[in-house]
Amino acid sequence: MPQFTQTDQRPTAGSLAHPMEARQPESISGMVDLSHTVFDGLLTYKGLPPPVITDYMSRTDSRKFYTDGTEFHIGRIDMVANTGTYLDSPFHRYEGGKDLSELPLEKLADLPGICIRPKRFPVDCDAFENNDVAGRAVLVDTGWSAHWRTDQYFEHAPFLTESAARFLVQNKAALVGIDSVNIDDMNDKRRPVHSILLQNEIPIVEHLTNLSCLPSHGFRFFAIPVKVKAFGTFPVRAFAIP
Repeated sequence: MPQFTQTDQRPTAGSLAHPMEARQPESISGMVDLSHTVFDGLLTYKGLPPPVITDYMSRTDSRKFYTDGTEFHIGRIDMVANTGTYLDSPFHRYEGGKDLSELPLEKLADLPGICIRPKRFPVDCDAFENNDVAGRAVLVDTGWSAHWRTDQYFEHAPFLTESAARFLVQNKAALVGIDSVNIDDMNDKRRPVHSILLQNEIPIVEHLTNLSCLPSHGFRFFAIPVKVKAFGTFPVRAFAIP
């Protein structure tokens, strides 16, 4: 299957974005929302089932437990961990790796961020050279989230090379995120980028969005999953504060 070559250009945003999620700033009190919305039937990754969101207790059913005028809703969601914008911990790849409950908050929250906008794909070491990535959340803005919720999103998507992953480890990146369907080449069954980063306890965030709203540096990044034992991946509400 053909992949991006060194001459391929960044995809453009705008009309490709779904009306529910146009690529535009979502800023409240200086915060930029970098997450996709999860809803019933959302397809995040081909081959994985979409979430099923239902009522466990409807507002109508709850009324019998309370005084007149008081009602509550309790929802139920059945979904795989890799849904929406999510974070991978080492346990996702390695049986003995740290799971979500074991990740320290300092690995996930209030990280100094840097946003890399590569000119060529796949994303190799040259995209990160001359940038200080040490201790930072390194977010790769490929523009690919413009294809979210389209068939194109799953075809020939940008990814990082194995060499780029080794570069990020050697230069002590704290976390790596991307606005694409997979940080790895989906045709490479070894999954070298996941393997290298997670082996070195560098969390990965995939399916980011709105990265174009961020400056290249000078922001703080947050991506905190639920603290689940024996789980390697979970959706996050990723956001940044410029």
